[in-house]
Amino acid sequence: MREVVLDTETTGLDPGSGHRIVEIGCVELINHMATGKHFHKYLNPERDVPEQASAIHGLTEEFLSAQPVFADIAEEFEAFIGDSTLVIHNAEFDLGFINAEREKINQPPIAPNRAIDTVSLARRKFPGAQANLDALCRRFKIDNSDRSQHGALKDARLLAEVYLELIGGRQQDLELSAEERKIVEAAEKNRRPPRPHAPTDAEQLAHAQFIEKLESPIWKSEN
Repeated sequence: MREVVLDTETTGLDPGSGHRIVEIGCVELINHMATGKHFHKYLNPERDVPEQASAIHGLTEEFLSAQPVFADIAEEFEAFIGDSTLVIHNAEFDLGFINAEREKINQPPIAPNRAIDTVSLARRKFPGAQANLDALCRRFKIDNSDRSQHGALKDARLLAEVYLELIGGRQQDLELSAEERKIVEAAEKNRRPPRPHAPTDAEQLAHAQFIEKLESPIWKSEN
């Protein structure tokens, strides 16, 4: 099973008001294990980069003006994600920006039901708790000490670790549900002592008498 963990950095919060993607990072998971394959591109947003956005991801207008535009990397990006399930933290945000870029080059949008939203997973698993990436890294003791600034590939790698923890870790199929644990505990309490299996003297005598009745048993034949 192939999944792609995806993150973006942008010039702002709303593609509808003209904000654009400045960085895309993706990592590949096969059967919930990172393979080491990734996709990473900086993008020219063809507009200014507000100071508040640059303070978050550290990317400047000067640096980004020398990078390719989305249309230049769209084919490579499409080849990497293929038809795989996408794992995204706040999927509505990232898909909104990606689909806005795709619309500009006449590509069809990515359907929302193709994405697993890890914010929703976290809120279901930990109701009332913070569900941002930093908080989840702290909860799962994932080292994010170099995240003073956001980065799409860096965050996608952290999110991959968080996602695996949210679904039960790398051996999630072996994790028992609360109901299953109750069944196991009840069975342990009601465990019967093992029955003796050694033959009785009467059984051993009956066996010996039966053996004597066998004609030419193979263990008595001469080689």
